[in-house]
Amino acid sequence: MSIDVPGTEGYAEHAEALANDWHKISFQDHHRPVLHLIPSAPSRILDVGAGMGRDAAAFASMGHSVVAVEPVDALRAAAINFYSTSSVVWLDDSLPELRLVRERANTFNVVMVTAVWMHLDEVQRCRAMGTISDLLVDGGLVIMSLRHGPFPKGRRMFDVSAEDTIELAAAHGLHLLLNVCSGSAQQANRNMGITWTRLAFRK
Repeated sequence: MSIDVPGTEGYAEHAEALANDWHKISFQDHHRPVLHLIPSAPSRILDVGAGMGRDAAAFASMGHSVVAVEPVDALRAAAINFYSTSSVVWLDDSLPELRLVRERANTFNVVMVTAVWMHLDEVQRCRAMGTISDLLVDGGLVIMSLRHGPFPKGRRMFDVSAEDTIELAAAHGLHLLLNVCSGSAQQANRNMGITWTRLAFRK
Protein backbone atom coordinates (compact mmCIF):
# COMPACT_ATOMS: atom_id res chain seq x y z
CA MET A 1 0.00 0.00 0.00
CA SER A 2 2.87 2.36 0.72
CA ILE A 3 3.38 3.47 -2.88
CA ASP A 4 -0.18 4.82 -2.92
CA VAL A 5 0.10 6.85 0.28
CA PRO A 6 1.46 10.39 -0.12
CA GLY A 7 4.12 11.04 2.48
CA THR A 8 5.61 7.54 2.47
CA GLU A 9 8.04 8.33 -0.36
CA GLY A 10 11.62 7.46 0.51
CA TYR A 11 10.83 5.11 3.39
CA ALA A 12 10.48 1.69 1.75
CA GLU A 13 13.84 1.79 -0.01
CA HIS A 14 15.61 2.79 3.21
CA ALA A 15 13.54 0.65 5.59
CA GLU A 16 16.41 -1.47 6.90
CA ALA A 17 18.68 1.48 7.66
CA LEU A 18 15.83 3.45 9.22
CA ALA A 19 14.80 0.54 11.41
CA ASN A 20 18.38 0.12 12.61
CA ASP A 21 18.62 3.83 13.45
CA TRP A 22 15.26 3.86 15.26
CA HIS A 23 16.11 0.77 17.32
CA LYS A 24 19.09 2.64 18.79
CA ILE A 25 16.71 5.02 20.58
CA SER A 26 14.73 3.56 23.44
CA PHE A 27 11.00 4.08 23.84
CA GLN A 28 11.62 5.86 27.16
CA ASP A 29 14.21 8.25 25.74
CA HIS A 30 12.15 9.07 22.69
CA HIS A 31 8.91 9.76 24.57
CA ARG A 32 10.25 11.15 27.85
CA PRO A 33 8.31 14.47 27.52
CA VAL A 34 4.97 12.63 27.36
CA LEU A 35 5.50 9.45 29.40
CA HIS A 36 3.60 10.90 32.36
CA LEU A 37 0.47 11.12 30.18
CA ILE A 38 0.38 7.42 29.25
CA PRO A 39 -2.31 5.63 31.32
CA SER A 40 -1.04 3.17 33.90
CA ALA A 41 -4.23 1.08 33.72
CA PRO A 42 -4.68 -1.22 30.68
CA SER A 43 -6.02 0.94 27.85
CA ARG A 44 -6.74 0.84 24.14
CA ILE A 45 -3.95 2.57 22.21
CA LEU A 46 -3.73 3.38 18.50
CA ASP A 47 -0.21 3.96 17.18
CA VAL A 48 -0.46 5.79 13.84
CA GLY A 49 2.60 5.58 11.60
CA ALA A 50 4.07 2.89 13.82
CA GLY A 51 7.22 2.40 11.73
CA MET A 52 9.31 -0.54 12.87
CA GLY A 53 7.12 -1.16 15.90
CA ARG A 54 9.19 -0.09 18.89
CA ASP A 55 6.47 2.06 20.46
CA ALA A 56 3.59 -0.31 19.74
CA ALA A 57 5.49 -3.23 21.24
CA ALA A 58 6.41 -1.14 24.31
CA PHE A 59 2.76 -0.24 24.89
CA ALA A 60 1.74 -3.90 24.53
CA SER A 61 4.41 -4.92 27.05
CA MET A 62 2.81 -2.48 29.52
CA GLY A 63 -0.45 -4.39 29.24
CA HIS A 64 -2.24 -2.12 26.80
CA SER A 65 -4.33 -3.32 23.86
CA VAL A 66 -2.55 -1.90 20.81
CA VAL A 67 -3.50 -1.38 17.18
CA ALA A 68 -0.53 -0.24 15.08
CA VAL A 69 -1.01 1.40 11.70
CA GLU A 70 1.84 1.47 9.18
CA PRO A 71 1.34 1.94 5.42
CA VAL A 72 4.95 1.19 4.39
CA ASP A 73 4.97 -2.55 3.72
CA ALA A 74 8.70 -2.99 4.39
CA LEU A 75 8.51 -1.26 7.78
CA ARG A 76 5.37 -3.12 8.83
CA ALA A 77 6.90 -6.47 7.83
CA ALA A 78 10.07 -5.65 9.77
CA ALA A 79 8.01 -4.78 12.85
CA ILE A 80 5.97 -7.97 12.69
CA ASN A 81 9.17 -10.00 12.32
CA PHE A 82 11.09 -8.21 15.06
CA TYR A 83 8.22 -8.27 17.55
CA SER A 84 6.78 -11.61 16.52
CA THR A 85 5.65 -12.50 20.05
CA SER A 86 3.90 -9.19 20.67
CA SER A 87 0.11 -8.95 20.92
CA VAL A 88 0.01 -5.86 18.69
CA VAL A 89 -2.57 -5.87 15.88
CA TRP A 90 -0.89 -4.56 12.70
CA LEU A 91 -2.89 -2.80 9.98
CA ASP A 92 -1.92 -1.51 6.54
CA ASP A 93 -3.71 1.83 6.92
CA SER A 94 -3.00 5.56 7.00
CA LEU A 95 -4.29 9.01 7.78
CA PRO A 96 -6.28 11.01 6.94
CA GLU A 97 -9.02 8.37 6.71
CA LEU A 98 -7.76 5.36 8.72
CA ARG A 99 -10.37 3.38 6.81
CA LEU A 100 -9.48 -0.06 8.17
CA VAL A 101 -9.33 1.18 11.75
CA ARG A 102 -12.75 2.77 11.42
CA GLU A 103 -14.21 -0.36 9.84
CA ARG A 104 -13.22 -2.26 13.00
CA ALA A 105 -15.46 0.13 14.98
CA ASN A 106 -12.74 0.54 17.60
CA THR A 107 -12.40 3.55 19.88
CA PHE A 108 -9.27 4.35 21.82
CA ASN A 109 -8.11 5.88 25.08
CA VAL A 110 -4.90 7.12 23.45
CA VAL A 111 -3.97 7.90 19.86
CA MET A 112 -0.23 8.35 19.19
CA VAL A 113 0.71 10.32 16.07
CA THR A 114 4.51 10.32 16.11
CA ALA A 115 6.48 11.89 13.23
CA VAL A 116 3.46 11.68 10.91
CA TRP A 117 1.74 15.05 10.89
CA MET A 118 4.41 16.77 8.75
CA HIS A 119 3.67 14.34 5.89
CA LEU A 120 0.08 15.60 5.52
CA ASP A 121 -0.90 18.71 3.60
CA GLU A 122 -3.36 21.24 5.00
CA VAL A 123 -6.47 19.59 3.58
CA GLN A 124 -5.34 16.17 4.79
CA ARG A 125 -4.56 17.53 8.27
CA CYS A 126 -8.09 18.92 8.58
CA ARG A 127 -9.60 15.56 7.65
CA ALA A 128 -7.11 13.67 9.81
CA MET A 129 -7.87 15.67 12.95
CA GLY A 130 -11.56 14.85 12.55
CA THR A 131 -10.73 11.18 12.11
CA ILE A 132 -8.59 11.15 15.24
CA SER A 133 -11.24 12.91 17.31
CA ASP A 134 -13.89 10.44 16.15
CA LEU A 135 -11.72 7.50 17.23
CA LEU A 136 -11.13 8.83 20.75
CA VAL A 137 -13.38 8.06 23.69
CA ASP A 138 -14.53 11.02 25.76
CA GLY A 139 -11.60 11.91 27.98
CA GLY A 140 -9.18 10.23 25.58
CA LEU A 141 -5.75 11.59 24.67
CA VAL A 142 -4.02 12.32 21.40
CA ILE A 143 -0.24 12.75 21.60
CA MET A 144 1.52 14.20 18.56
CA SER A 145 4.97 15.28 17.45
CA LEU A 146 5.69 18.01 14.90
CA ARG A 147 8.99 18.16 13.06
CA HIS A 148 10.74 21.48 12.35
CA GLY A 149 13.80 21.97 10.17
CA PRO A 150 15.20 21.06 6.75
CA PHE A 151 13.45 18.29 4.85
CA PRO A 152 15.33 15.19 3.65
CA LYS A 153 15.67 14.96 -0.11
CA GLY A 154 12.94 12.87 -1.70
CA ARG A 155 10.50 13.11 1.21
CA ARG A 156 7.08 14.76 1.15
CA MET A 157 7.01 17.03 4.18
CA PHE A 158 5.39 20.29 5.25
CA ASP A 159 6.36 22.78 7.91
CA VAL A 160 3.48 22.67 10.39
CA SER A 161 3.29 25.06 13.32
CA ALA A 162 2.18 24.18 16.83
CA GLU A 163 -0.19 27.16 16.80
CA ASP A 164 -2.04 25.95 13.70
CA THR A 165 -2.24 22.41 15.08
CA ILE A 166 -3.59 23.60 18.42
CA GLU A 167 -6.25 25.69 16.66
CA LEU A 168 -7.25 22.78 14.42
CA ALA A 169 -7.46 20.41 17.40
CA ALA A 170 -9.67 22.84 19.31
CA ALA A 171 -12.07 22.96 16.37
CA HIS A 172 -12.51 19.20 16.80
CA GLY A 173 -13.11 19.25 20.54
CA LEU A 174 -9.51 18.50 21.55
CA HIS A 175 -8.15 20.64 24.38
CA LEU A 176 -4.45 21.35 24.82
CA LEU A 177 -2.66 19.62 27.70
CA LEU A 178 1.00 19.84 26.68
CA ASN A 179 3.15 21.95 24.33
CA VAL A 180 6.87 21.18 24.68
CA CYS A 181 9.76 21.82 22.28
CA SER A 182 12.91 19.71 22.24
CA GLY A 183 15.87 18.74 20.10
CA SER A 184 15.92 15.61 17.99
CA ALA A 185 16.80 12.31 19.65
CA GLN A 186 19.08 11.53 16.69
CA GLN A 187 22.48 13.21 16.69
CA ALA A 188 22.56 13.60 12.90
CA ASN A 189 19.25 15.46 13.02
CA ARG A 190 20.43 17.66 15.88
CA ASN A 191 23.45 18.57 13.80
CA MET A 192 21.07 19.78 11.06
CA GLY A 193 19.09 21.90 13.51
CA ILE A 194 15.98 19.72 13.50
CA THR A 195 13.68 20.23 16.48
CA TRP A 196 10.36 18.74 17.55
CA THR A 197 7.23 20.01 19.26
CA ARG A 198 5.31 17.56 21.43
CA LEU A 199 1.60 18.28 21.75
CA ALA A 200 -1.03 16.46 23.79
CA PHE A 201 -4.77 17.04 23.75
CA ARG A 202 -7.72 15.73 25.77
CA LYS A 203 -11.10 15.10 24.18
